[in-house]
Amino acid sequence: MAFSLFLLMDSIGNIPLFIAILKDIPRKRQFQIILRELVIALVVMVLFNYLGEFLLTALQVSQYAVLISGGIILFLIALKMIFPPAAEEKSPKAEKEPFIVPLAIPLVAGPAVLAAIILYSRQTEFSILAIILAWIVTTLILLSSTFLNKVMGERGILACERLMGLVLTMIAIQMFLEGLGQFLTMIH
Repeated sequence: MAFSLFLLMDSIGNIPLFIAILKDIPRKRQFQIILRELVIALVVMVLFNYLGEFLLTALQVSQYAVLISGGIILFLIALKMIFPPAAEEKSPKAEKEPFIVPLAIPLVAGPAVLAAIILYSRQTEFSILAIILAWIVTTLILLSSTFLNKVMGERGILACERLMGLVLTMIAIQMFLEGLGQFLTMIH
């Protein structure tokens, strides 16, 4: 579960985006911004862990609907990881210091992460631990993004992102099949 959330947070794939968005900001301030944005993302994820079930109940959304839609969203994200968009689309430029958007939401705590958190909160009481573990690893990677970019280079980061995309594809298909199985069981 923590590994799935880590993949969904796409920390390695977000390295070039974080670098591009923060490139005109001094390194010391970059570190502070990344940490602040990741703490905001963690707060949002924890809120979804505890309030997501209430939200789904209020909207009358079933677990199989969340599984199927979550699987489709994950699959689309995985495809973007495997087949990234053109470089000019992938490097947004910020005019000023980012706050919440786009670093915290949607780059770290995006729709797929939040949907997965809602699902996991239904399945186990250890979902908060998985969120925190995935967040810690993501935080360590993104805080060292400048160093990792130098060590791995653009091609190394791209290769890792594509590998993670392949793993995420399998998780997405499994989630979709579980939802479909629940739906088929319900109608028969």
